Amino acid sequence: MAESTRPASPPSRRTAPTARSARRGRGLAAGAGVRRRTGVWGRFRRHEVALVGMVILLVLVIGSVGAPLFARNDPYKVSISAYRKPPSAAHLLGTDSSGRDVLSRLLYAGRVSLSVGLVAVSIYAAIGIVLGALAGFYGGWVDSVIMRAADIVLAFPALILIITIVSLIGPSIYNVMLVIGLLGWPPIARIVRGLFLSLREREFILASRTVGAPNGRIIFRHMLPNALAPVIVAATFGMASAILLEAGLSFLGLGVQPPTPSWGNMLTDAQGLTVLESMPWM
Repeated sequence: MAESTRPASPPSRRTAPTARSARRGRGLAAGAGVRRRTGVWGRFRRHEVALVGMVILLVLVIGSVGAPLFARNDPYKVSISAYRKPPSAAHLLGTDSSGRDVLSRLLYAGRVSLSVGLVAVSIYAAIGIVLGALAGFYGGWVDSVIMRAADIVLAFPALILIITIVSLIGPSIYNVMLVIGLLGWPPIARIVRGLFLSLREREFILASRTVGAPNGRIIFRHMLPNALAPVIVAATFGMASAILLEAGLSFLGLGVQPPTPSWGNMLTDAQGLTVLESMPWM
């Protein structure tokens, strides 16, 4: 008896569209990931002023950090034979009144100024984050005490107060870093306080409190990461202000002391009508 043969069932029509949909979904997800990765950089590249600023900043940082590689002359070496030499192949930016190479001193001065900005901002950013977090999280009398202390610091002109303190404790690079760091925290503290006041009423913070999470964990694991973006922006601007403050103090003779070069005391050496007339490269 011959076996009955059943016709093969036609291929499912759902298979192909499902596979195509899956591939299309993966393609869209990959495209979205690429767009997310290139979106910020793409917008940055279209901003010509930002590109110019980034190039200038990179040149300054690379030149300062790599000063031992790029400086062909000792920035501290005094040479009577090179007294007030104009720019030449041996000294690209000329020499100063002590026969020292201006380009080498400029590069090494950048290391000092950038170090002052980085250390000072690190000090007052740490102080401001801690005090602002305590004020915004606990509120009440803690908030009042911290904010009144910030108001007292902000009530005095920063440069005048820094000049007064440095004059009392003595001028040096370490004192400049310390004074700027101890007096620059109020803006950071106010930013963090405002963010914490809004974050502590959010649902995920209330949920953390409900499950019994300790206050330290709530502050540093849940609230602080959500408040870091404005702090980073403020610290970036603060670093520029710290460098300008150091340059101003060194210009007045209250900052980095010679023979250590800084941009401020190099400007001090370059002031005067005689320098402008006979040594314009300074």
